[in-house]
Amino acid sequence: MKKLIKIVVALGALVGFVYINQQWLQLTKYAIVAKKLPKKMDGLRIVQISDLHHARFGEKQSQLIQQVKKQKPDLIVITGDLVDRYNYDLDRSLDAVRGFVKIAPVYYVVGNHEVSTNDVNHIKEKLTELGVHVLSNSAENFSMNGATIQIVGIDDPLSGKTTDEMLNLALNGVDKTKFQILLAHRPEYYENYEQHGIDLTFNGHAHGGQIRIPGLGGLVDHRLHLFPSHIDGVEQIGNMTQIISRGLGNSGSTIRIFNRPEIVVTDLHAK
Repeated sequence: MKKLIKIVVALGALVGFVYINQQWLQLTKYAIVAKKLPKKMDGLRIVQISDLHHARFGEKQSQLIQQVKKQKPDLIVITGDLVDRYNYDLDRSLDAVRGFVKIAPVYYVVGNHEVSTNDVNHIKEKLTELGVHVLSNSAENFSMNGATIQIVGIDDPLSGKTTDEMLNLALNGVDKTKFQILLAHRPEYYENYEQHGIDLTFNGHAHGGQIRIPGLGGLVDHRLHLFPSHIDGVEQIGNMTQIISRGLGNSGSTIRIFNRPEIVVTDLHAK
């Protein structure tokens, strides 16, 4: 009997551990000094949401929305994989977006999963109807306190164009003297981003390695590379800063281990 109780307790602990790793939201906060940021925008707060896939955080994503609202962002960016191609449920993802647009302006770029659903145009249309700024190899001005920066967004390379081709389209006619934020799903093309003069990028895609080893980082990435790089955190590449989210959800039947779902909060400061 005692042995059975121990087994039940151990199984319960394992289930609880796995559940916490999928559902316990983590806030990661960064403070970035950006020399080209207008002084009038000092303190600009950006919340990044990435790789939601088919995850659910409360009824109609209420827990996720509430956490984002508490941060009082000036801007919310969604860096792809808002849906999951293996468990495609657009309404579940739109529940989160309906909450976000009531908090701050929302900017969005697609990830590889949106493209893989073959429903990417419908997804973009639904987001646009909700008031989201959908950036598809394009750029828009963002103004605050009388100052302006530029937000640039590119599609995922799975859509058929190379990263350089998409950046050339997005940056055509853009005033490069202004501070530029790039939203791009994949972090591995950081050299291309930097070569095009981008100041700051927000990326996702790699899920922080999916399974992490405490103190060491990601164990394996989405391409099954052991101990991969460029999967989370803040990196400095030349004059560009890259911020990589570990994301919120899982692709297909995968699970997160020592890798809680992450909301990234970044405060930008003028030099």
